[in-house]
Amino acid sequence: WELKLVPQALSPLFSPLGYSSSWVQGTIIPNPNFNPIMDSQMLGGALQGYGCDKDVLINILTQRCNAQRLMIAEAYRDMYGRDLIVDLKDNLSDHFKDVMVGLMYPPPAYDAHELWHAMKGAGTEENCLIDILASRTNGDIFQMKEVYSMQYNSDLQQDIYAETSGHFRDTLMNLAQGSRQEGYADPVMAGQDAMVLWEACQQKTAEHKNMLQMILCNKSYQQLWMVFQEFQNISGQDIIDALNECYEGYFLDLLVAIVLCVRDKPAYFAYRLHNAIHDCGFHNKTIIRILIARSEIDLMNIRRRYKERYGKSLFHDIKHFSSGHYEAALLAICAGDTEDY
Repeated sequence: WELKLVPQALSPLFSPLGYSSSWVQGTIIPNPNFNPIMDSQMLGGALQGYGCDKDVLINILTQRCNAQRLMIAEAYRDMYGRDLIVDLKDNLSDHFKDVMVGLMYPPPAYDAHELWHAMKGAGTEENCLIDILASRTNGDIFQMKEVYSMQYNSDLQQDIYAETSGHFRDTLMNLAQGSRQEGYADPVMAGQDAMVLWEACQQKTAEHKNMLQMILCNKSYQQLWMVFQEFQNISGQDIIDALNECYEGYFLDLLVAIVLCVRDKPAYFAYRLHNAIHDCGFHNKTIIRILIARSEIDLMNIRRRYKERYGKSLFHDIKHFSSGHYEAALLAICAGDTEDY
């Protein structure tokens, strides 16, 4: 994905108050009339009848929060003696299967699943690594690593080391430590950090690249807001413009993703969705991953950013480029009233 257009594409979306002050909201919330026994019976009937009643699967699994889906899976196992995820995999196919199965993973397990497949498939899917590791909190990363280790009997950081290279690898490894400072901001240090970033954009030595990624991976979001402002004051240039002039490849993409996530995470994911829909010929993996992963966090905000920036709604674009039950499932995750579109 081409990030050189990002400053112009996203700059109007950045709030001077910052992402942390925004009211964030997902599209999927706990269902108030939840009954896991009844849901299990409905799913069992849908999966065991002739054919498969996909509408029932969509109506249940996209209208329950993740914690409720896990309770359904437990009730399903008690009722039928089988694993719901296995039954979904056996009865469904293609991208619709990916959506339904993806909804059944707890968030850390879903991230771990996506990272594993991004590295263990044919070639490495670098954009998946960037999307996940540039945007998750320390707590998210800690849980994701635990699940990754248990589920795949492998170490996430060792796999990143084996599957990537150069300063891109170093930066991913740093992010995967999950050791970003939280809530801390020091104006004096912000000026010093901004000078280091400015020098790193001038010198571009291995040492400077290392200092650059150390600041972007370890300083708190609040601190980085001040650093980026100081950088603008020192250089007369936005940090993203400077990075685009100095660096290239996946290392650049990752650095820019971190900056965008610090400034406005929903705007970053709106950009990634638009890119996946329009520039990558409806890149299903990316679209499914972002919709599921953000559905209970900030997908409502992502939808708003998408509409503000691109004129057409996310709902409209998904409807235009997908079809059938797959389309219905994606639209159900997008949720909201049709008047919003």
